Amino acid sequence: MNRSKFTCKNREKIRLKEFLQKSYMYSTSFDFMALQLWPYDRSQPFIIHMVYFTNFSLTFAHLCSHFIYALQQMINTSSYVILCWVNVGGFSLLVVLWSLISLQSVVSHPFARIAIDKTVLAVSDAAAFVEVSPSVLGSRGQSSEWVNVNISNPHPTDVNDWIGVFSPSNFSASTCAAENPRVVSPLLCTAPIKYKYVRYGNPNYKYTGKAILKLQLINQRSDFSFALFTGGLSKPKLITVSNTIAFANPKSPNYPRLAQGKLWNVTTVTWTSGYSIRESEPFVEWGKQGEKQRRSTAKTLTFNRNSMCGAPAKTVGWRDPGYFHTSFLTGLWPNSLYTYKLGHKLSNNTVIWSQVYEFKSSPYPGQSSLQRVIIFGDMGKDEADGSNEYNQFQRGSLNTTRQLVEDLKNIELVFHIGDLSYANGYLSQWDQFTSQIEPIASYAPYMIASGNHERDWPNSGSFYENYDSGGECGVVAETMFYVPSQNKTKLWYYVDYGMFRFCIADSENDWREGSEQYKFIEDCLSSVNRQKQPWLVFLAHRVLGYSSSLFYYIQGCAEPMARESLENLWRKYNVDIAIFGHAHNYERTCPIYQSKCMNNESKEYSGSLNGTIHVVAGGGGASLSEFAPINTTWSVFRDYDYGFLKLTAFNHSKLLFEYKKSRDGKVYDSFTISRGS
Repeated sequence: MNRSKFTCKNREKIRLKEFLQKSYMYSTSFDFMALQLWPYDRSQPFIIHMVYFTNFSLTFAHLCSHFIYALQQMINTSSYVILCWVNVGGFSLLVVLWSLISLQSVVSHPFARIAIDKTVLAVSDAAAFVEVSPSVLGSRGQSSEWVNVNISNPHPTDVNDWIGVFSPSNFSASTCAAENPRVVSPLLCTAPIKYKYVRYGNPNYKYTGKAILKLQLINQRSDFSFALFTGGLSKPKLITVSNTIAFANPKSPNYPRLAQGKLWNVTTVTWTSGYSIRESEPFVEWGKQGEKQRRSTAKTLTFNRNSMCGAPAKTVGWRDPGYFHTSFLTGLWPNSLYTYKLGHKLSNNTVIWSQVYEFKSSPYPGQSSLQRVIIFGDMGKDEADGSNEYNQFQRGSLNTTRQLVEDLKNIELVFHIGDLSYANGYLSQWDQFTSQIEPIASYAPYMIASGNHERDWPNSGSFYENYDSGGECGVVAETMFYVPSQNKTKLWYYVDYGMFRFCIADSENDWREGSEQYKFIEDCLSSVNRQKQPWLVFLAHRVLGYSSSLFYYIQGCAEPMARESLENLWRKYNVDIAIFGHAHNYERTCPIYQSKCMNNESKEYSGSLNGTIHVVAGGGGASLSEFAPINTTWSVFRDYDYGFLKLTAFNHSKLLFEYKKSRDGKVYDSFTISRGS
């Protein structure tokens, strides 16, 4: 990139509002246009990055949308801009300088430190371009599509040139400093939704300057642009920006997520769209196959930037989340197949439809039928196109997802026990997560538990005072997913599913004896009728029981005070299995109480266990956790790999437990529990 200093001539100071009104006139009177503010540190002049354009049929206001978007949160249309014309190699160049008088109240923002009188123009090579096709996505109603990204750069710098995908297409490529350890590179003031090194499109890119990348996009309710950067992730410098592309209907309803209601015969459907309640009436049309369909209206929720607790969720990672609609399908017949589709009735009476989905309703409590439940934690998401994301350490998640999708007809219920997306404050990744799980969550109830990466943030009410949620402080997960809790900020609840009773605890809220949650846990365990529901399972994210993971070994035990508070309850109410995540591995204990094995059997249990089998199932996809270099008397099976659990209740007298690896779906550990009918 060549940079030169130029003298600004013929300055004209006008209000922004007036400038926008005259933008078409300006668009026909120059050859280059200033698109991107680029703030440097206090010791350096401020640079306006220049990009060449040839399509002068577009108005200047449109071409400067990146520039305007970057400041629209801080400068209103009564602010001033300064226009000046310079000559660059015989071309006429219009430079737009923003008056920063109105920024005095936001001096902490990088733009507030700009010295206009020291402005430098950085002019890119005219031949650099990024072209993306197709320009219209989802023309057949699909919510994802692959695109070709054609890159040409006459001056490739090194192997670290990269393409950033931005949505909305208007973005700020300015650098914003990290406010805490959860803000990570690339440190742009608008975080890309994903990025990929150009060299993966051509190993010889460094020499040829040309490459083609294939990327997969999902519908995220806005348009997309692709930006070429040099300087790697640590010092990104914008070279050029692509054409804008978009889905045919960016607002369409997508990513349905089923959940069990508070009653066994109620199933809820939650989905995401770009339609507010002022624009449409959301509903679900559903019914048994071949029978008359009915409509159930939906309630709508969303949240805004002020709902977040800190960076990056409140700053560089913020993205408009759209709207979340939840409909309650009531009066369901047990173990029956239903179809449904999502609808939005617009003001002109047009209805926007989703595709048709199906689900199987819940058995009634105590019903004897084949019942199969999947349980895992800490899965996250990953990009099928090999591109990179913020907080990218969930390489096992696609395999876990793939195995569940392939076995979907043999699954009735799913529990994802915390650490769902690992967005950690980069909100666009929640769309990626819900898109990845859609084949599962649209078919079987996808029940969640609260994890540290959803909830924890200092001074936000979480039991643990750390930065793991990236400023989300529970708001995102609690809004995007329905759980049958009494209070959506307290994610403890129970699910009666046929012969199972599941008691789900919220490990990020106080669970100690005397707390509100402790009372719930005891009520859940004590109120089940074991004649009707013999299989009693306790679920939570953090290991409130036993684990020989290295980080717990260094800490001295699993979660402090957990066993002391809860182990007597598990013993008193004969909990069969307690399952946890948080440690990214698999481990199974003997039936245990106070660190002692209460049953010497390991494969075929019969009658009372006399203790609770503790299982860590945190290998859903995130980077694996090492085990401590010790041997315990209570650890029966350990595996340093990705995997998930499957519980199968054949009837009231036999339960099968299986641990399957995500790589191949095969069973690597199992046991049975048999009891008299």
